Amino acid sequence: MVSITDKGAEKVREFLAGQQADVSLAGLRVGVRGGGCSGFQYQLAFDEQRERDVVFETHGLKLLVDGESLNYVDGSVIDYEESLQGAGFKVSNPNVVAACGCGSSFRVADEEHVSAV
Repeated sequence: MVSITDKGAEKVREFLAGQQADVSLAGLRVGVRGGGCSGFQYQLAFDEQRERDVVFETHGLKLLVDGESLNYVDGSVIDYEESLQGAGFKVSNPNVVAACGCGSSFRVADEEHVSAV
């Protein structure tokens, strides 16, 4: 399961409204792609639901996850943070075993075992 905080949901609604998106069809896509110094990077985007998506509905919103990314983000919580360094969505992911110093990439346990072989 992937979930979102109240503040995160509020920001998603704001962004979707700004794009005049239909909330019944669109949501926040939570994905993973290879890259970064630790192996993976998050991809967050506003998108419409696709046929093979796993959809989590919470706070009246859809969180869209492709099947390949689900193993890497299962159990994650999406939040929106504002600080002196900037503002943006933050993923708290229980599957992460290592992250780079800049915080933009991560490694999960399955990949840790593969790289140790």
